[in-house]
Amino acid sequence: MTAHPDVVLLDGEVLTVDRDFSTAQALALTGGTVTAVGTTAEIRALAGPHTEVVDLRGRTALPGINDSHLHTCAFGLTRPPLALDLTFPAVRSIAGIQAAVKDAASGTAPGTWIRGNGWDLGYLEECTAGDSMPNRHDLDVVAPAHPVYLQDFSGHLTWANTEALRRAGITAGGTVPEGGVIHTDASGEPTGLLAEGAQNLLQRHLPPYGRDEIEHAIRGAIATLHREGITSYTEPGLGPGGESLFGGAAGPLTLDVYQDLARAGELKARVNVLLLLSGMGGSSADIERGLRDAWVPDGIDPRLLRVLGVKLFANGIPPNKTAWVREAYSGGGFGCLCVHGAADALRTRELTEMVRLAHNAGHQIGVHVTGDRAIDAVVDAFEAAQVEHPRDDPRHYAIHADLIGQQSLHKLAAHGFGANMNPAIKWTIADMMAEMLGDERAAYQWPVHSALAAGIKVTSSSDAPVTYPNWRQGVAAMLLRESKGSGRVYGPDERVGLADAVRAYTVNAAWQDFAEDWKGSLEPGKAADVTVLDGTLTATDPHDLPDTPIAMTIFNGDIVHRAANL
Repeated sequence: MTAHPDVVLLDGEVLTVDRDFSTAQALALTGGTVTAVGTTAEIRALAGPHTEVVDLRGRTALPGINDSHLHTCAFGLTRPPLALDLTFPAVRSIAGIQAAVKDAASGTAPGTWIRGNGWDLGYLEECTAGDSMPNRHDLDVVAPAHPVYLQDFSGHLTWANTEALRRAGITAGGTVPEGGVIHTDASGEPTGLLAEGAQNLLQRHLPPYGRDEIEHAIRGAIATLHREGITSYTEPGLGPGGESLFGGAAGPLTLDVYQDLARAGELKARVNVLLLLSGMGGSSADIERGLRDAWVPDGIDPRLLRVLGVKLFANGIPPNKTAWVREAYSGGGFGCLCVHGAADALRTRELTEMVRLAHNAGHQIGVHVTGDRAIDAVVDAFEAAQVEHPRDDPRHYAIHADLIGQQSLHKLAAHGFGANMNPAIKWTIADMMAEMLGDERAAYQWPVHSALAAGIKVTSSSDAPVTYPNWRQGVAAMLLRESKGSGRVYGPDERVGLADAVRAYTVNAAWQDFAEDWKGSLEPGKAADVTVLDGTLTATDPHDLPDTPIAMTIFNGDIVHRAANL
């Protein structure tokens, strides 16, 4: 006798995201699998006496969202109460940050670390109104006896006070780590701003997070992701190279906690991991040693937790002028690769060797890379590794790929490599980039349409905690390419349609995970991961989409989030 479905969803707009992006009215879920898709009448007839029947009333159901680059543990640890929330629009000025830090200092004993996250130079009134930059003295006046560590929204820039610098031994004339920047004033004294690899000088002095804090952060973050309709994600970098990244959220202990949750049946998301064997300023020796000692979960359902590959850092980011570019930034500078080496040619050679080692070890490789010159170096390294040591479909990909040029786009496509882009970050920083890069490069930044036209599987992601994991904001940004600050359109030629935007968060993200045969679309036999929008997606104005709530999230056939009105 045929079993009845556990759940049926009826009378909705079901975007299957199959090859034809076909639409149905209803679907049935049984035992963690999609078992039927069709009309409301067809699916209603399958229901039995114990089937849960959900009337969508015109709402859109689509495959569970896959945020393919999301620092989930860091997202959990950089939110209150573990860190001050300094994001815009909650905080709009240095004065506002001072007030938050002063309040935190008043409630803790002198000497206690104060952590904060999310401030953005592009939205601080004192910075946008002139040439003012955050300074350690701004924090000293409100917390002279507390070490203060405030990481910006990108994770690539830290603002610290004098007491924090003292504890870290950061003084005038000190050694600057490879791939790092210590901002100094006219007299050579550190200002309190540390970029890229220089952040490690301070981060390694932060009190480490304990196992309970990490577990609490992961559980809390996943609960938030469920409310956002996210059922799969990639943790892009856990391991020895991440022990100081995000204040310790990306170290080996985090991977241990994930393993424990998966073994206990308490990991309520599908998690893919890239190992981070070396941080900023890393070397091929780091990768070789890390590959030898790499630990991979064993005896765990790979559909829940899987280590897929290795993450590398190639350069910084354009807002810090640390992305390696061919045309100078406004005010000068070209950035450089953030790997071991005293010259561009030596760093390029080192990066190529790092890629070769990880490729030859059989790993998928995701490389954080943003500047056009750095992207060319990464793509050339991918190509060389594949030509010298051919592998069947390694699916390496460029992470961010902000300013990727046409030649690198076509090389990625020719070898079946991918690009993971961040439309919500573009929405956030577009106006700042026009000032730093000029209008033409700012308009082109994150060329999604060009990448798709070249034949690349483009995935989109939040990079949380860099931006909040709201995939609707990402979809809207791909459709509109408007700025958060001014509303100005940047690069209308790089807009894409709704189908391509949705694919970037579903079936293309499943492709990045080597999982397109069992998740990423709503077709019989695939995973019963479903996101229900509280509205009809195809009829929603893109400007309204980011604020449209999630009505229901289903993970592996279980309802893990349900709004009161459904």
